[in-house]
Amino acid sequence: MTDFTIASFNVKNLIGADKEYYRFQSYTPEEYAWKEDWLADQLVTMNADIIGFQEVFEESALRDTITRADSYGETSNAQAIPGPDKRYRKRAIFQHLSYGAYTDAALAFAPNIHDGAPGSRRPGVAILSRFGFAEEPEIIQDLGTPFKIPFQTFGGDEGGFFTIQKLSRPILKVRVPVGDQTVTVFNCHLKSKLGEFIRPEGAEFASESDLTNYDPVGRALGAARAAMRRMAEAWVLRGAIIGELRQGRPVMVLGDLNDSENAVSSEIITGEVPFKNYAWMLRHDAEHRGDRYSEAENAQITEDIESLRLHSAERLFVKKSLRDMVYTSAFGGIYESIDQILMSRHFIPDWSGHIGEMSYFSVLNDHLTDGSHPEAPYNKLASDHGQIMATIQLRKAIR
Repeated sequence: MTDFTIASFNVKNLIGADKEYYRFQSYTPEEYAWKEDWLADQLVTMNADIIGFQEVFEESALRDTITRADSYGETSNAQAIPGPDKRYRKRAIFQHLSYGAYTDAALAFAPNIHDGAPGSRRPGVAILSRFGFAEEPEIIQDLGTPFKIPFQTFGGDEGGFFTIQKLSRPILKVRVPVGDQTVTVFNCHLKSKLGEFIRPEGAEFASESDLTNYDPVGRALGAARAAMRRMAEAWVLRGAIIGELRQGRPVMVLGDLNDSENAVSSEIITGEVPFKNYAWMLRHDAEHRGDRYSEAENAQITEDIESLRLHSAERLFVKKSLRDMVYTSAFGGIYESIDQILMSRHFIPDWSGHIGEMSYFSVLNDHLTDGSHPEAPYNKLASDHGQIMATIQLRKAIR
């Protein structure tokens, strides 16, 4: 079997020193050095074959961090990995302790088309792969023709539209050759939960952002706008995923979904969970109360849904390990899992056509502190997300 590891890493505002990314926010040279050092340490600890990064403002800063990680990893190898003269050099533990440099790895970076001047920067995403890429990476952000999502009101009146033409952040799609397989990997960073407020023309700021004149209804509308945008972006991603699955391609999705695993946007991306038995359900074209789907139709509907579903690595691990304490974000006393690794049934052993399975799931969240605490030491420099990684075992292809 071929093993590989795949991870998601929100690097929290990665940009060089003395560069204002958001208004009045930048790193001193010392702060940036500390941040790069911490990020590099995390990369060495993960030692993942494929990594999806979020919140990258500069490709050069990410490349510098990877170079530093390689330097640390090489030093660790020199100190911890036995040389050819040691009889115990082949022990399994040293395979896990050995760091693999990213010298020959491929890096794809998707800048944000909304990126602006200092103080108004917008982050992009990136994917690092030790296996390279089988095709040119694809960026999904400017959709060209606006997508209109229609609404219908009760009574048949005009319900209006939600229109989306550009995503708030890019989605990066790559095709990664691993062993005898090629896996489609998406990396995404959906719209945040921060309220989306509209600044009137000529005003210095949106009235809802003035917390000294708290507007609960206006702020609720801002949260609703953010949620609608996030769900629309999830729908765009779902369409791209379906395009791959309908070609029979294995799919994995990485990223910061800015919603928990059971939230609506996550459910849009993963797809429906099949009903227990559609033979119990009244048909869509029923002519009488006993008009139900047949057993054959039940099997067909279930297969149609299952073939296009994605599965959460976190949820699979919780089920396997009987744990229930996975989280990747802590703020204001709320602990959530908003970073996900999702996979098609090609990696679910219960499916007869599976090509591999997840053997382990890791969460690096020991650095997380509640950002509302006044003494939170990592509030600015370290990531405010836990890093997650899945270990996948691929089956050998049958010739």
